[in-house]
Amino acid sequence: MRIDTLTYNNVHTQGARRRSWLRQHSPQHLEHAAALMLHTFQLRPSSTSRSTLVLGAGACTEVPLADLARNSDEVVLADLDLASMQQGRNELSSPTLRKRVRLLECDISGGASINLKRLIERQPWEKLVPQGARAVFDAAAHCLDACPVPDPPQIEGLGTGEFGVVISSLILTQLFSYPLLDMLDHIQRIAPADLGEQERHRRYQDAAQALRVRVIQAHLHMLRELLDTGGIAVLLSDIRGFAFERDIEHRRTIPLVPRTLPDLIKENFPVLEEVHWEWLSDLPGEGKLGRGYEVVGNLLR
Repeated sequence: MRIDTLTYNNVHTQGARRRSWLRQHSPQHLEHAAALMLHTFQLRPSSTSRSTLVLGAGACTEVPLADLARNSDEVVLADLDLASMQQGRNELSSPTLRKRVRLLECDISGGASINLKRLIERQPWEKLVPQGARAVFDAAAHCLDACPVPDPPQIEGLGTGEFGVVISSLILTQLFSYPLLDMLDHIQRIAPADLGEQERHRRYQDAAQALRVRVIQAHLHMLRELLDTGGIAVLLSDIRGFAFERDIEHRRTIPLVPRTLPDLIKENFPVLEEVHWEWLSDLPGEGKLGRGYEVVGNLLR
């Protein structure tokens, strides 16, 4: 499963070295993310819990961990990648602040990838592949439609109403992308000639979009459940990706989230603030494209 390679991939995309690269090439990304997270402490009522949770924390590349710890009795970092979280906590120079940071290794989706893997393994692919691409993608769509998505995910170690601030740090698109990539990876293994046909298969496209919406709804419900009364959530999410050869103005754009995302958010929370910005993840070079993302940052009560 793609989620199994998370730790390996994060070594190359997170941490102090990556933060230094972003300061040089996309400083506004770090500035906007930190500003939204720190603004929560001005909005958090004095009667609200002083515990802070960061979902998808990783190595805290975009997370001002020292500032969060100074403004919290406890900061919980939650991610599947324990090594990256340890790396992020170890960057804190103060032993007092390090003691305030608790690490929680967990699958924030509640096991969506594992649930889909079980369904994939039950399909009679050896009989379906000879029938052609339609049969393959009909079965794939069935797997996506039937995939259980815990709503909200129940994460051991996270209590209902426990946190005055909950931060979802650029995790939303990963939660649904990993299962969908697992599905396509499987098709590439069993029927490589059919890969690419999914764009023409309406039922599969509808099932993939429905899974995205279910995962987003479950994540929003989890944010709401974890917040104390009066608490503030920060939702940072990539909403579009783009690739370019030389000139960033001439680029190919790829939507990453359903268009209904703003409506889904408003169904669950009053939106206190919304900010959009772009950041670069890679520069173009010999034989490779430059890449970047548009982010939406929401403050939610």
